[in-house]
Amino acid sequence: MEANPWFAGLPPADRRALVAGSERLRLAPGEMLFRQGDAAPAGGHAFFGVIRGGIKASSLREDGKEAILVVLEAGNWFGEISLIDRQPRTHDATAVTEAELLALPRDAFDRMMKRPAFALAVCRMLAARVRSLYGMVEDATLRSTRARVARRLLLLARGDATQAREPRPVVPVSQEALAMMLGVSRQTLSKELQGLAQAGAIVLGYGRIEIASLGKLEAMK
Repeated sequence: MEANPWFAGLPPADRRALVAGSERLRLAPGEMLFRQGDAAPAGGHAFFGVIRGGIKASSLREDGKEAILVVLEAGNWFGEISLIDRQPRTHDATAVTEAELLALPRDAFDRMMKRPAFALAVCRMLAARVRSLYGMVEDATLRSTRARVARRLLLLARGDATQAREPRPVVPVSQEALAMMLGVSRQTLSKELQGLAQAGAIVLGYGRIEIASLGKLEAMK
């Protein structure tokens, strides 16, 4: 957990309280944690931290196809929006692989929010999510498909929601999942990835994409 910048930035006492107040949950691949429109139960699990595996936040489009908003990897916490505004869940949360989570009940989250440092950290988490959403809207309206692909690969290299300081050289994402993140067809994505590969920015592999040149990828975003 401490490898995650958000969690590592909490005061030690808040980190200990957050972990101590949580229970462990295990999810099988494809198992849903909650659905879009679900209420955050008053006495149930409500704020979650990923210990192992990955959780995808997604929604179904009108045509029935899935749109992946973000993949939450180990170290990330999520679920705070419905706890703050008391409104239903904004998206589906599903295990991509076998996953293990810390689950904090809603009343425990409310008590944690009375700690100034924790409340400020949650505000910063929300600000980061808003920035990310603004970026998605900007990408969809102002940028070419190739620029959108390059920008998303750069985000994924830093852990998507995590945004670690140091990018990793290999992005463990399938082309199908990446197409769902970008809202484009597999054929369109394949064409753009081939263009990035020919430019020397990436190397394509089975179920993964290797970042060959961060500089070239940055220049295309």
